[in-house]
Amino acid sequence: MSYHAPLDEITRTARLVGQDRLAATERFAEATDETRNAILTEAAKLAEQTVAPVNRAGDLHPARLENGVVRCSPGYREAYEAIASGGWVGMTADPEHGGMGLPQSFAVMVREMLASGCLSLSLCPVLSEGQIEALEVHGSEELKALYLPKLTSGEWTGTMNLTEPQAGSDVGALSSKAEPRGDGTYAVTGQKIYISWGDHDIAENVVHLVLARLPGAPAGTRGLSLFLVPKRIPDAEGRAGVANAVRTVSLEHKMGLHGSPTAVMAFEGATGWLVGEEGAGIACMFTMMNNARLSVGIEGVGIAETALQAATAWARDRRQGRTADGTDTIIGHADVRRMLMSMMAQTRIARALCYDCALALDMGRAAEDAAGRAAEAARGAFLTPIAKAFGTYTGMEVADLAIQVHGGMGYIEEAGVAQLARDVRVTAIYEGTNGIQAMDLVGRKLAGDGGAAAQGVLADVTATVEAARAAGETVLADRLDAARVKLEGVTSWMLESEANDRAAGAAPYLRMWALVLGGHYLLRSALSGGSVERALAGFFVSQVLPQAHALAQAAVDGAEALYAIEAEAFGA
Repeated sequence: MSYHAPLDEITRTARLVGQDRLAATERFAEATDETRNAILTEAAKLAEQTVAPVNRAGDLHPARLENGVVRCSPGYREAYEAIASGGWVGMTADPEHGGMGLPQSFAVMVREMLASGCLSLSLCPVLSEGQIEALEVHGSEELKALYLPKLTSGEWTGTMNLTEPQAGSDVGALSSKAEPRGDGTYAVTGQKIYISWGDHDIAENVVHLVLARLPGAPAGTRGLSLFLVPKRIPDAEGRAGVANAVRTVSLEHKMGLHGSPTAVMAFEGATGWLVGEEGAGIACMFTMMNNARLSVGIEGVGIAETALQAATAWARDRRQGRTADGTDTIIGHADVRRMLMSMMAQTRIARALCYDCALALDMGRAAEDAAGRAAEAARGAFLTPIAKAFGTYTGMEVADLAIQVHGGMGYIEEAGVAQLARDVRVTAIYEGTNGIQAMDLVGRKLAGDGGAAAQGVLADVTATVEAARAAGETVLADRLDAARVKLEGVTSWMLESEANDRAAGAAPYLRMWALVLGGHYLLRSALSGGSVERALAGFFVSQVLPQAHALAQAAVDGAEALYAIEAEAFGA
């Protein structure tokens, strides 16, 4: 199954969300159209010609553990070396340590293409990027000088070690410990599970960021500190030296992402170094997790794009029955058209949502004044859980529809779309389940500022409605505005309600936000685009956006109905 990078659509979406604002800032003055186009052109070649060809091999020949050594899938080493040598790992990293210093907005577009090509492999540089960011913000000067050049160049790769067998989403239940040795190092002991790219043979060292407890630390998240624990301890020249007391116990046998080695890691008194302050482990880890959540959302977009391309190609070629429009392939059938229109609309919306979020996070660092930076940062934080959840749900839904468009052939592995569905499924789980994203939205992100960020985003939707009315698109504008009014009412209810009632309606509320923003993006696109953009906006606003009204009722129904059945009665 081939992949073609949709450069025109990526560029159009970047302009749609206002990415040109970056070049007007001092921090990102070099983020011009010319720079963006040059980056996208080269990244497209990498994704199409080097990364995509190894995708199937990773599925058929998974990573394996042999005599304590993890062997990666055929072609992965060469593809990773192309990613690293091209400087793609260090796109956003500080130039002081060999990075390009580019905005997240550019990196998100590249991550999309790499995920479209091979999601399993693309996870490796994304994890390194997150670790680079955490060390830039929280690492000591010594740690930064030693590790950042190696991570930025891709010579070494990074991981994130949170989850333990007894502690999944409940991070505060972690039990790994770190004992100070008196020489500035710590002995880190504990077991971590689900560690993506926890060990491999495509780079000479793996650098782990590990959450653990110091002696006497309090229970819960406040007692956690963050430690850097390398697989091989650097020698006096900064090269990967002797093996550390870190062991790969096993690799998980997963539903998908077979090419990505997901490890059970044992730290057996391993030598580690403190990152940040004692007891500040969660704050340090969240520095990388927030952008990681956006990266996971764009992974969903990447899979959705590949699935859409595969389904469209099949529908154009597959002959089956007579069609209403006289075509001799299944793309002429109304139900196939419905599926393809839905796939296209969702993919474009999820892409715009992720790009919009990335832009806000960038402007949160680059806006001219403190008030502007604070407002943009709050907007980016508010959009992050929506981008993560809707992006990954879109990947799952579009991959599922791709199977349906293929019919029976979609259920056959050789078609390739079944792999897409298996690979993307975990994105709704890792980096915080989508349920956690919804609760984060109604908790920290909404209640944290009294709804100020939400009102700012709603104001953008209002501006689109007014522009559409001025352009004569009255029907579409009125329907979007009706959904916006509903969303505004639900937002007020959320701000006034008890915590568990908010949690009960969090998932439909997040979905409602995604649909209203979807109408906003597609209608804005229609105002400046052609007949395709107008038709897609019309389809979405008339056939999909009405779901927002039903979601509004579910969002404000409260928690009582969810607890009407005793726990013991489930499955009885």
